[in-house]
Amino acid sequence: MAEGKIKKLTDKGFGFIDTGKDKDLFFHNSSLEGVSYDDLREGERVSFTEGRGPKGPCAENVKLI
Repeated sequence: MAEGKIKKLTDKGFGFIDTGKDKDLFFHNSSLEGVSYDDLREGERVSFTEGRGPKGPCAENVKLI
């Protein structure tokens, strides 16, 4: 699994992960495992798998480290 940190959270139930590469990855609250979206904070480290959404790459199976 890849790792990164939460860069931005929105009030609409999605956010972005800083992967350390050139682009951030989108994630939706439905892709979280073992944590509620409301418990997440910007800057927290997460692990994830990179998947493909309708609008391009996205993070799936997102878990706090």
